[in-house]
Amino acid sequence: MPQAKTGLYGLGYVFIAAFLLVLRFRILRTLDTATIIALAIAGLIFIVALLYSTVGHAGASGYLAAMALFGVAPIVMKPTALTLNIIVALVGTIRFYRAGFFSWRTFWPLAVASIPASFIGGSLTLPDSIYKSIVGIVLLYSAVRLFLSASVATESEDATVVPIWIAVCLGAVIGLLSGLTGVGGGIFLSPVLLLMHWTTTKETSGVAAAFILVNSIAGLLGHVSAVSFVSNDITYFAPAALIGGWIGTELGTRVLPIAGIRRWLSLVLVLAGLKLISEVLIHR
Repeated sequence: MPQAKTGLYGLGYVFIAAFLLVLRFRILRTLDTATIIALAIAGLIFIVALLYSTVGHAGASGYLAAMALFGVAPIVMKPTALTLNIIVALVGTIRFYRAGFFSWRTFWPLAVASIPASFIGGSLTLPDSIYKSIVGIVLLYSAVRLFLSASVATESEDATVVPIWIAVCLGAVIGLLSGLTGVGGGIFLSPVLLLMHWTTTKETSGVAAAFILVNSIAGLLGHVSAVSFVSNDITYFAPAALIGGWIGTELGTRVLPIAGIRRWLSLVLVLAGLKLISEVLIHR
């Protein structure tokens, strides 16, 4: 009897999947190309937010990758990525903090220096060629970092206290870079914290989420006029990021094997990074 019930349930899922597939194609036929592209980007944003948020990141480099793959203008990419970053980082900060995975002693010297530096970086405007080159390099670095970190499967041993002056210098450098490129900086901060054993793996996620939140806000405030360039499709992107971030942080506060997922995500970042850099080389 249990096997019969299992078989019926499986058959039911097949019928449901088939129905949703047919429904999806019928809906897509009624949509214009721009809306379909927006929904496709929103789907990628959901996946990126889910995957990144499991480790306390907000996914800006992934959002940039998704928009770059569909040819979104650089002037739109930066403020849109920061807006999505704020949404996901806020969710991550709250949830990792409530789960007890946060080190205030590590966070505050990083934030004190990074906030003004990110504000300054956000106020700077770069030519498209320079912007694409920097973001392309950031994406490639992020891909390498994600791929190499896939082998990390356990919590770090006892963490040591980071010297305040080192944390201040580190926060300033990463803050300037995050404001300049439109990423929250977590993709750079996390490997440093882990390699130097300044936080445990779970604490790294909590500190990174809070760091990304304050830097993304500062970066956006540093160039308030750029808010007007946030994609008109943010109504699709924001809910996708919120839901993905919520699910990802739920998984991130528990044991979750993500080695294979990180390697696959690194491939996406490599493709997007190479696309941006190739555009710069072609237009020279």
